[in-house]
Amino acid sequence: MIEQAKIKNEQEGMGYKMAQLCGWHGISRQAHYQQRWRDQSQVVVEEQVLALVRGIRERHPRLGGRKLHHELQEPLAKLEIDMGRDRFFSLLARHDLLVPPLRRQRRTTWAGLWRCPHRLAEVRVRRVQQAWVADITYLETQRGFCYLSLVTDLYSHAIVGFDVCTSLAVEGALRALNMAIDQSHGSLAGLIHHSDHGVQYTCYAYRDRLQAVNALSSMGQVGNCYDNAVAERLNGILKQEYGLGDRLVDFDHATVATQQAVWLYNHERPHCSLALQKPMVVHLNHQFIISNA
Repeated sequence: MIEQAKIKNEQEGMGYKMAQLCGWHGISRQAHYQQRWRDQSQVVVEEQVLALVRGIRERHPRLGGRKLHHELQEPLAKLEIDMGRDRFFSLLARHDLLVPPLRRQRRTTWAGLWRCPHRLAEVRVRRVQQAWVADITYLETQRGFCYLSLVTDLYSHAIVGFDVCTSLAVEGALRALNMAIDQSHGSLAGLIHHSDHGVQYTCYAYRDRLQAVNALSSMGQVGNCYDNAVAERLNGILKQEYGLGDRLVDFDHATVATQQAVWLYNHERPHCSLALQKPMVVHLNHQFIISNA
């Protein structure tokens, strides 16, 4: 009984002190405890959001905040969490989860002598297989460099052809082109193939392959990377967001890493210019229309 009375007196004393503190700050004890409950609830909510963010970042390490916020709308709704974009970005910043930019460059193309018009300059791309953009970028490994050739559909932004090669010879670029041709539906007549003036794209073997499917070559000004901005942007995404800019082990590692990066980019990464849809979803939907036209 004495012990119970002692505990009761201590509780009453603490209650009195809390009442004094709340009085000094012009709030009631009830308001104080309600605020404590809200703070604790907010911590729980933020921990849930951070767990979801880290889950996505395991597969997409450098996926930007806007795309993360979009991808999390469905799981957040299931948890009955309503978090606006400003609050979401603030949460990422407090936990050092914003993505800083990376910049590294290495020359991969030398201009060939053949020239052709910039056919995309006055064309509005309205469908898949209307225009492809091609480019080559380097991948660094512990045993030297290898080179990634990419062919991307300009409408859907889906990577439709790619190849990793140990040299800058035309064969790698040709394999990427052939992959793009093999996955296409219907005729490619009139398709615009846009690239820089690299010797891989100006040589007879590459031009002959385009002519065989009645595709049209297009190139911008020599040395102007902005004339192939979509392809350049894609290089940056694969390197900065999917680890292809890191130093890889060897050619086999580079090949596997590229396959994984391309799949994640095509099938899981939302794209701003596609209203945050995934590139391959848009691509396949439009290919279905072409096939049934």
